[in-house]
Amino acid sequence: MLDLGISKMALIGAVALIVIGPEKLPRVARTVGTLLGKAQRYVADVKAEVNRAMDLDELKKMKESVEEAGREVEKGIYSTKTDFEKSWSEATAGLEGPGHSADGTPTPAWEPPPPEYRRPNKNWRLKRGATPQWYKARQGVRRQVQSGAARVARYRPRKSS
Repeated sequence: MLDLGISKMALIGAVALIVIGPEKLPRVARTVGTLLGKAQRYVADVKAEVNRAMDLDELKKMKESVEEAGREVEKGIYSTKTDFEKSWSEATAGLEGPGHSADGTPTPAWEPPPPEYRRPNKNWRLKRGATPQWYKARQGVRRQVQSGAARVARYRPRKSS
């Protein structure tokens, strides 16, 4: 890589000042700075893309190893299942009786009938009673029945003497 020290940078700045001139030097320096910034961002993007590709390859390898382990476990379970079925069929080979069919599977002796349909009891009085008394009092719901005479006596304006 380039080894730029302070002395070399000062020499480059002096040559640029002479060649370009003091009027155009700030604009050229700004342009060079933006180009260097774009180059650095491009290099950073390329590095990030390479790192993502490497991570993706590692993930693919890990996925393949997990799938292979899953296949091995599945094969082991299948072989265990077939071994168990063989030993079960050998153990139950002589049990063909009234409770077993010809292939060795047990048959139920009695099957219960399906349950009868019962209509659910919906008691609207019970639902009305579920409302708290304080809520009824706040909302003005009548809790007790009054006769017409009692209602008139209750709401009759009082005579002032």
